[in-house]
Amino acid sequence: MTNFFVLVDKIDDWKPYFPTDQLILANDYLFSKSYQEMKSTRVLNLCQDTSYLSMGYYCSLLAEARSHKIMPAVKVINDLSKKGFYLYDLEEFDEQIKEIAPKIIQKDIDVKSFSFKIFFGEVENKLLKSIGRQIFEQYPCPILEVKISFKSFWKVDTVIQVGLKSLTDTDQTVFAKALEKFSTKIWRTPKSSKTYRYDLAILVDPEEAMAPSDEHALKAFAKACKEQSVYCETITKRDLSRLSEFDALFIRQTTSITNITYKFSKKAKAEGLVVIDDPDSILKCTNKIFLANLFERNNVPIIPGHFVSDHKEKTLIMLEETLSYPMVLKVPDGSFSIGVKKAKDRTELLALLKDFLKKSSLVMVQKFFYTDYDWRIGIIGKKPIFACKYYMSKGHWQIYNHSTEKTNDDFSGNFETMRIEDAPSYVVKTALKAANLIGDSLYGVDLKDDGSKAYVVEVNDNPNIDLNVEDKVLGEELYNLVIKEFVTRIEKQKNGSN
Repeated sequence: MTNFFVLVDKIDDWKPYFPTDQLILANDYLFSKSYQEMKSTRVLNLCQDTSYLSMGYYCSLLAEARSHKIMPAVKVINDLSKKGFYLYDLEEFDEQIKEIAPKIIQKDIDVKSFSFKIFFGEVENKLLKSIGRQIFEQYPCPILEVKISFKSFWKVDTVIQVGLKSLTDTDQTVFAKALEKFSTKIWRTPKSSKTYRYDLAILVDPEEAMAPSDEHALKAFAKACKEQSVYCETITKRDLSRLSEFDALFIRQTTSITNITYKFSKKAKAEGLVVIDDPDSILKCTNKIFLANLFERNNVPIIPGHFVSDHKEKTLIMLEETLSYPMVLKVPDGSFSIGVKKAKDRTELLALLKDFLKKSSLVMVQKFFYTDYDWRIGIIGKKPIFACKYYMSKGHWQIYNHSTEKTNDDFSGNFETMRIEDAPSYVVKTALKAANLIGDSLYGVDLKDDGSKAYVVEVNDNPNIDLNVEDKVLGEELYNLVIKEFVTRIEKQKNGSN
């Protein structure tokens, strides 16, 4: 079970708020042997003074020495100790401040500065919410006060930590709400007999149309967590600063180097969380050109193709002589059949190359290999866990037909899920060989099958797991297998084994 404590200088500092048995004095945390030897502990440092060599500073310092997860961390305290350490990092907000400041002061031209507080990334003034969240993500502290000043133009002047004693009655109300929103675990009722061994965050994008797991599947993961005594909470892009609260991160949002998922994955790994999918897997799997080179070097069968960087005559001739028409062109980091086009002749090939090369300096061009379905072998921890056939959408050569509406019955093809042992052994064997070259995370290997040999199309680092599709055979056991993998990895990590 993970311990959670709130540190204060004096018990009276917490008087305006609801009592909690997770409140402890800084002095006790520093010197009590019971806290020194605790494992799986998270600490919220609300000491009034966290300046260098103060009690608050030592609390954060010793928390890190004890491998406790602490906010604020010593690095953050040091970064905020001098303006010169942080002002350069905040220059990116200058343009936003120039636009927002006049709206806040309105017509009062005599006002040359104003301040606002950030409580766990929350700001009361709606105009400042976005900036407040971004500053908090750079400098995660329970309470920050930001001063905006006019010096030739409006800009951030100072960012300082604020203690509980400095809060007004209004601030106290905002602080309490923000704290509850930031970490609901503080308010878990102590009467509950249910204890949790570990804490898992599941990253989702509520607005994503084609997420890797639908709402029903997410509930199935939550149920699997509950059965294995794992606290489970879905988080969104706004919760980057909260990662230290958890033992593990499960990304159920379409991954990309260019969106928030990669940032979450990197931060989670840096903070010692078990993360699926890890940043290395995301980096490798989201680029089809990397995969093609990797598999070719390691004798993994792939569809014949070339990556090209221009649309010159000699390039077109080379493609025509080695591949023939039709050909398939792919943007290196496309997903769900997006960024995949077919050229039936030179006119289409040239037009598509010109278009694709505007988006990427390299384009993958492959031989057209039509099959009625693609295999998807799901793998986690180097073990296969599901096998599916995804059939092409009606009258189309891809599984997803992006020329139709997503609500159209013909947008995607049918599927057939089967036991791993019922899938051709050469398909499963090829899938495992490909996935093992990437790592030991959760993968979905797509393959085409000519009846005697399987060819890898790509490896997905966050494959779909949806209710009544990938789980059609295993049912709840599929979700249990994934959560068991998290538990196993967390326990290995805590025991110091690889």
